[in-house]
Amino acid sequence: MSPLETLLAHYPQLTPSVPQIEAAFGLLKHCYARGGKLLLCGNGGSASDADHIAGELLKGFKSRRPLPPDLRAQLGDNLADKLQGALPAIPLGNLTALNTAYLNDVDGEYTYAQLVLGLGKPGDVLLGISTSGNAKNVNHAFRAARALGLKTLGLTGEHGGAFRENCDVCVHAPSTETYRIQEFHLPIYHALCLMIEAEFFPPATPESA
Repeated sequence: MSPLETLLAHYPQLTPSVPQIEAAFGLLKHCYARGGKLLLCGNGGSASDADHIAGELLKGFKSRRPLPPDLRAQLGDNLADKLQGALPAIPLGNLTALNTAYLNDVDGEYTYAQLVLGLGKPGDVLLGISTSGNAKNVNHAFRAARALGLKTLGLTGEHGGAFRENCDVCVHAPSTETYRIQEFHLPIYHALCLMIEAEFFPPATPESA
């Protein structure tokens, strides 16, 4: 089964979200195919989800992601055997020095926007996670991202809040309860990570193995 088919087999409630998930996949596919990167942000549990997503993208998730032969030749087998293909992703909440300095010296509500300004380039994608869609710091970051030519992707709850205006693509979990939204977010982003991994690191066929 495909990642989406597996997702729906376990979470049939997410059927209405499938077009949004497919649109999110298209956004990420376009970004990575052109050498872009993913920036991620959220608060509390959503910050942990942002970190989790980055972890699935920066190393093998379901696939071993072997390195291409030309890179293996440069690295040598000993090192190449210990490395895996990666898709660049930066969880902004983990940049502790900048986050705490901006909170203390300027205004913590604008920390993510500052990080987007410093790290974002046209063609990148900013993924913001908020169960309400109204997290002020995430929405400021979305507005900065759009001004800089980044695409914006939101992961939120049923109503979407301000994300509806600030996201190019918005994936809605079908709930208004914070903990239930978070429970839906994990299988949604796992499916997305599996879809992206299969696109850029397809399983080896017997002929190419």
